[in-house]
Amino acid sequence: MEKLNVLWTTADKATVINMLSMYTVNALKNGWFDEVNIVIWGGSAKLVAEDTEMQKLVKKMIESGITIEACKACADKYNASDIMIGLGVDVKYMGKPLTSYIKSDDYMITI
Repeated sequence: MEKLNVLWTTADKATVINMLSMYTVNALKNGWFDEVNIVIWGGSAKLVAEDTEMQKLVKKMIESGITIEACKACADKYNASDIMIGLGVDVKYMGKPLTSYIKSDDYMITI
């Protein structure tokens, strides 16, 4: 079983639309990976909290089968926790889970 974890830190919408969303949805749809997980961290939490287009994109990715988690400390800082939970994002402290992803045999990219 091959899993891709994506650490999403960028607040650049063009990168999110034209790389992150496009690649992850297609990676799952086309069977390039069995599982795809995205971790929202830092500026991406602010972007999701403030931008309805990004909120729709997050919902679309979740509906396509991608799991999305978010760093609770970052989400709380940007008052984004409730918004993300409403979208279906698993909001939790991510230090330990991220460390385990990095140490695992899963694939990991940062955007």
